[in-house]
Amino acid sequence: MKLIVGIGNPGAKYLNTKHNIGFQILDLFCEKHNLNFQPTKSNFWIVESNLDTFHFFLVKPATYVNNSGLAVKNIFENSNIDLSNLLVVYDDTNLETGEIRIRKSGGDGGHNGIKSIIYHLENNNFMRLRIGVGKPDENENLADYVLSDFNKNNIKILNEKSPLIISLIEEFIKGGATSMLNYFSKESNISSSNFS
Repeated sequence: MKLIVGIGNPGAKYLNTKHNIGFQILDLFCEKHNLNFQPTKSNFWIVESNLDTFHFFLVKPATYVNNSGLAVKNIFENSNIDLSNLLVVYDDTNLETGEIRIRKSGGDGGHNGIKSIIYHLENNNFMRLRIGVGKPDENENLADYVLSDFNKNNIKILNEKSPLIISLIEEFIKGGATSMLNYFSKESNISSSNFS
């Protein structure tokens, strides 16, 4: 059983912001598989379903980015999901728009949502799917930048990348971290050869 958490802020005004890429990706996943998030009495929205025969949960915390760990902790306290079966999808301002990186563990990289999850789980050994949203200009405040909407060029790039991102999540659901990493390695080599 896999748990995929997308990081973002609740509310219409945050819907298309860079900080909500985690929410946006899970929504696209749901569109592809005809799924719908359901509210809970707790601090998150959830989807429970199967991909082929593989059981999974998708979760969007309703706690705002900085308190994402509260929702994730709540789920772990009320389920038998192993930490190795957690994947967190989120924005990364250290990567160019649409750039994808997978990380098995480590620090928070300056992301408050990841910081909160590490704090509340008291563990940093979980998979992360980082999606680049570009860097702010030299004089631009980071908080203002991540809470701003994507421009048309950003949206075009992300639309091109989203099928790969969704496929990576599918691979994680079906085969865990190893399957996802192998798929990403294969697709990255194919992409690289196209530009050689």
